[in-house]
Amino acid sequence: MELLKKNIKLPAPLDPGGKTVYQALQTRKTIRTLSTKELEPQQISNILWAAKGVNRDQGAFGMPGMTAASASNSQEVDVFVALSSGCYFYEPTEHALHLVSEGDHRSLALTQGQKLDVPLAPLHLIFVADIDKLQHTKGFDEPRLHQSEGQKSYYFVDTGLIAGNVYLYAASVGLGAWFHNCHQSLHETLNLKSNQRVLFAQSVGNPIE
Repeated sequence: MELLKKNIKLPAPLDPGGKTVYQALQTRKTIRTLSTKELEPQQISNILWAAKGVNRDQGAFGMPGMTAASASNSQEVDVFVALSSGCYFYEPTEHALHLVSEGDHRSLALTQGQKLDVPLAPLHLIFVADIDKLQHTKGFDEPRLHQSEGQKSYYFVDTGLIAGNVYLYAASVGLGAWFHNCHQSLHETLNLKSNQRVLFAQSVGNPIE
């Protein structure tokens, strides 16, 4: 998928049919060997909506409701996307991608020091925690949102919820997904603030038979 513009409005998410939730759970697995074949814009749209898209205008505490739950609906885990053309920030309420860094940085979305013995998948989701969104939550302001260990427990769990959505969606439509570590140098590549933390990444693409 060639994305050359700085702001890309994704096509609206569409129900692709596919397996039932039960069938997707039966077939869900990590697939590390993924084809380099580019994904269609509609596929990328559906993957991002499944990860952390808006599924209702009014969720908890007057904020839009997301497909993935979060602590006090703080929505503190942001999703960035690494494609061959560049890295982008996914804005759920606009269902759009915003360019943050040109060039192919997909190798940084793999574990640092990992031997690149698998092809680079066409799509890598990068999960980033924004501590400000916990400390200044629009939801219930519980004490643990201001404590370092409490913050970690929340954003690690919330990242898992997002990644789980992606795993299930991928299994339902015959795509492969792989959740893994990534280079901390992505902090600079993504132009992050000091209060943002690069957590993990997830590769998505067509399985190599």
